[in-house]
Amino acid sequence: MSITFNEAVENLKPSESIKYIEKAKLMKMDGIDVIGLGGGDPDFPTPKKICDAAYEGMTVKGNTHYTLGKGIPELCKKVALKLQNENHISCTPGNILITPGGKMAIYNAVRALLNPGDQVLCPEPCWVSYAPIVQASGGTPVSIGLSYEDDYHLNAALLEAATTEKTKMIIINYPCNPTGRILHEDEAIELVKYLTAHPDVVLLSDEVYEKIIFDGNQHISPASYPEIAERVITINGFSKCAAMTGWRLGYACASDQIMKRMVSLWQHMMTCTSGFIQDGGVAALDCHEEMEEMRRCYDERRKAFIGALNQIPHVTCKYPEGAFYAWAKFNIPGKTSYEICDYLLEEARVVGVPGDAYGLGGSQCMRFSFANSMEDLMEAAARIKTALEKL
Repeated sequence: MSITFNEAVENLKPSESIKYIEKAKLMKMDGIDVIGLGGGDPDFPTPKKICDAAYEGMTVKGNTHYTLGKGIPELCKKVALKLQNENHISCTPGNILITPGGKMAIYNAVRALLNPGDQVLCPEPCWVSYAPIVQASGGTPVSIGLSYEDDYHLNAALLEAATTEKTKMIIINYPCNPTGRILHEDEAIELVKYLTAHPDVVLLSDEVYEKIIFDGNQHISPASYPEIAERVITINGFSKCAAMTGWRLGYACASDQIMKRMVSLWQHMMTCTSGFIQDGGVAALDCHEEMEEMRRCYDERRKAFIGALNQIPHVTCKYPEGAFYAWAKFNIPGKTSYEICDYLLEEARVVGVPGDAYGLGGSQCMRFSFANSMEDLMEAAARIKTALEKL
């Protein structure tokens, strides 16, 4: 066959998290008792008021046709108000783009800004899809390895060391998937310092886990700093905070200059996001009590599961500051994170994701989701302990 394909797409690595999630599902279909902690899907039902709003949008309002491309006015206005009041970002509804999931918002932003050969700085460990999205957009991801021993602290010196004349963008994610780190004020100031010194660089800030933060910590949005706000693209969505992963509803906030380019591309990519799903999003922004209850449950699971993991010899797990992942380090000489992951899958019937899938800094680590029942989490920890005792 003489067909040729897009080289950027041809060379993309598959998503390791999706691979292990699918493994778990296939094993369950075969009747194998496996505990799947690989995915980032909340085990809570979507709050009823959100479902009711979407149902009303379908059956009463008739919102089953094309909508305004950037998003229905009510949702764009409400998202802008949320960002103003909660994130201290100066924006208007015109700065908002509603998308089918945060991932689509990220791809749209990256694709709209990059030219072939442009470089994007990616502090790692980081979410598995950033680098492939950059590559699919013709850019070159540049890994910046943050240190486990230094608690993955980000500073301007690390960014400067990786910067070239081709550097166009930085992608950050706080609270971080997979480490659970939040952005601290000193790190935010370092970002401001770096971006002030590089006025041609854009910062993409993925904040989809912002509602899941523990121990009284506060979320910081880089776009709240006026010195750099015009060059910050804020990405967020409803999947994690409102248990709406299957709804596919996210959004981007960017300056007029950047949003104009994003919308130009969007008109040829998606046309619009489903209207009745956006009705659900309007209701979701009022679900403060439901979101807090989910966060409280995650906190209980966090304390119990990380505590149980730390009781296992050769396993070290710091308590995450945000998100719903345990980032566990397995001090087992001679075994990579992939080997540890496969061993636990076979011996313990517990599915996680190998740390090396998230880039530099993930050696001998594994990511386990605690967006699962307490029963499953405690059983998983017990199985992991038994399996490691066999080594």
